[in-house]
Formats: sequence, C-alpha cells, structure tokens
Amino acid sequence: MAKPQKRYVCQACGSATTKWQGQCVDCGEWNALVEEASNVTVFSARHDLRTGGRTIALVGLDAEIPLPKRSTTGIAEFDRALGGGLVPGSATLIGGDPGIGKSTLLLQAAAKMALDGMSVAYISGEEAADQVRLRARRLGLGHSPVKLASATSVRDILTTLERDAPAMVVIDSIQTMHSDLIEGAPGTVSQVRASAQELIRFAKERGTAVVLVGHVTKDGAIAGPRVLEHMVDTVLSFEGERSHQYRILRAVKNRFGGTDEIGVFAMAEGGLEEVANPSALFLTARGEGMSGATVFPAMEGTRPVLVEIQALVVRLQSGATPRRAVVGWDSGRLAMILAVLEARCGLSFSTAEVYLNIAGGYRVVDPAADLAVAAALVSALAERPVPTDCVTFGEVALSGEIRPVAHAGLRLKESAKLGFAKAWLPGSAEVKQPEIRQSRFATLGTLVDHLLGRG
Repeated sequence: MAKPQKRYVCQACGSATTKWQGQCVDCGEWNALVEEASNVTVFSARHDLRTGGRTIALVGLDAEIPLPKRSTTGIAEFDRALGGGLVPGSATLIGGDPGIGKSTLLLQAAAKMALDGMSVAYISGEEAADQVRLRARRLGLGHSPVKLASATSVRDILTTLERDAPAMVVIDSIQTMHSDLIEGAPGTVSQVRASAQELIRFAKERGTAVVLVGHVTKDGAIAGPRVLEHMVDTVLSFEGERSHQYRILRAVKNRFGGTDEIGVFAMAEGGLEEVANPSALFLTARGEGMSGATVFPAMEGTRPVLVEIQALVVRLQSGATPRRAVVGWDSGRLAMILAVLEARCGLSFSTAEVYLNIAGGYRVVDPAADLAVAAALVSALAERPVPTDCVTFGEVALSGEIRPVAHAGLRLKESAKLGFAKAWLPGSAEVKQPEIRQSRFATLGTLVDHLLGRG
C-alpha cells in the first residue's frame, strides 16, 4: 500500500505543490499554503483502466429526448440573468460583496417559487432559521411555505433532502459547508470542493436546481478553488456599491444561456425591486451648458442601457505630475484615448489632470464607449458642452479612425425612446433610424473639429 504523500494546497487559488513555500507561485498570495494529505494510488501493468468498468449509454445529438423545462423564479430580472429561469438539475453559483443583497434576492426568489406551488428548501449555514424568518417577515414574505433549516453538514442536508427532493435548494453559503469524508475546517479548498461536488451530484441525480451562495475575496473573485466555477453550470456575479441603491446581477458563465445578460435591481425598504428601465438610474438631470458630459448607449446582452460619462480636465500651473483617475472604466483604455487625442488631433493633456467617471456607479466594458469618452474629454478641455439631447458611441482605433460597433440600431432605438434627438456615430455605420438625427464621423479629428466649431 502506497504511503500517503503530503501536499500543500493554496487556499486562494487551489493550486497544489509538494513543498511548502511562503508565496503561491500561481496567484502570488502569501502564507496561503496549507498542508493536506493525498492518497496516491500506484498503477502497475496489471491494472488496465480500459477493462473492468461498466458500459455507459451513448446517444446522438438528434436523439428524441425531451428538453428540460425551465422554472421561473417570479423575478423577471433574475430570470433574465439566468437565461430564462432555473433549469432542473442545474447548479448555480452566485457571488458578491458582503451585504450586497445575495441572501435577500434568493429568499425573495425562493418565496415566490414556493407561493407558486413549488417545493423549495433554504439551508443557511451562517444564520439560524429564526433569523431567516425575521428577514422574510421584514420583506413581507413570512407567509410563504419555504422550508428553512440551519445546517452545515452536507451528509445531514442530503439525507434530509433525499426523502422528498425539492424543486429548488438554496445553500447559503458553500464556504460554511463541510463533508465528514474530508479532513479540514469549513472554507478550506478541499472542503469547498468536496461539499460542492456532493451537492452538484445530488442536483444531477434528483433533478433539483441547486443555488450556491459564494463568498468573495478582497479582489472581488469568488473565494475557494477556481475549480468550483468549473463544476457549476451557471456563475452569477452580484455587483454594486452599498452606497448606491442599484444592484446588477451579471452572468459570468452560463451553460444554458448567454453570458451577456444582466438583471438590474434597486434596494428598497421592502427588499430588492426590479428596475424595468435601467437607463433612468444611470442618467442624471443635466442642465444646459454643462461641459465634459456625454450620454453613451451601452449594450448589456440584448438590453441597451444609457449611461452618462463625465470628464473633468484641470490645468496645472506647476510642474507636478498630472493625475489620471478613472471610476467605472478601464484606466488603460483612457490612456489610449488620451494618446490618440494628442497624436492624431493635436490636443494636449500632458499638463492637465484628467478625471473620468461613469455616473451612478455603473461599470462600462463596451469598447463602443471610446467615442463618448473622447467627446467628454474634448468637451471638458475646451469647455464646450455636448448637446444634451445627443448620444455618442463608436470604437476609436490607434490611427484615429472611428470604427462601427454592434447593435447600432438597438442603441439608437432606445435613445429615441428616451427622448434623444441626435446621435454621433461612426461614419461607416449603416443604420436607418428616422426618429433620431445622425451625424457621422470617419475619424476622431473630424469629431474634434465639429465639437470645437472648426468646420
């Protein structure tokens, strides 16, 4: 019998090594390696993995097998992020900062599903059942027939659920669960992996939709081994600042739908409320003559969301190093736009501090925001306001060319619906939208000339 070999597993990323060291070579975390025992099996020539197993059934892609029917949660924005609802037998992982509203959202969804006649179980490893009941009463859901329990043992949970498998199970949270088959404290890499594996296996065998709540690290990533995100079917990220009222539920991974859909919520006294028109949250009331502000129609999946981009340029009198501060956008992309404005348009930002902000705490990752950011910077530098009824979008190349972007028609349609009458967009874009007057620009220089009144 082979002697168990010691190994050291990083509690941050899950990588393993046979020797202890102060810093993990994969993720760079210090003092994150913890010793774990690993049983090593030595295969000899007599052991052939190609024989001795049972034959599994193989089916074709065209097999006449009924597809699973989704179960709606009763929360349209939650269903949108999931791709249409929960799939029976699926495993969903939802992560977010502490206090962002993960437990509140799942309790509201569980209560609505239970009121629709579905069997739902809510297992809390962090709160007592009475605490969950108090929160349900505060949300006005105290009459919902949700089955509550406070437990952390995976064996006890699965033994209880085996009697009558519910349609949905919420595990809050996976970092508090532990399996007696694995040594180690709850929250360690081995315990999180083993607990999640048992719960996912139960979901696949019994057709129960399992939703796991995951803690996040200081960097915003879901705590535990990276393999946890590979094991589940859907990974949702609950984003937002606790100082703002809005919350965004974003799909990071989805085997049953797209990863570009979002659900938008607003935190109110009665819990999380759906936001049918997210653009109203991120557009601030602007008066005439405000320089450095543009409106950008961002695309989140199939949904256009209009956000306001604000720029401030402050000229420095001394020889101090100018500062660049960005909130809600990529700082590297801001540096690229500033370089293109200097090299291709003759504008100087080298002696000025530049501040860029996306209003409402929204985060933009759409490359179509390049043109709106450039227009806001030029407007702030020259103190010439962009028309308040104008939207701007387009991708800026290093050559200064403005390239077309996807879904231009949807962006313009949403803008016209919200009362915008003008649009600045790439010159090569072919969009027919008679409700809104379009101004096309082939290069960034032509937009700068137009904004500064040069031609």
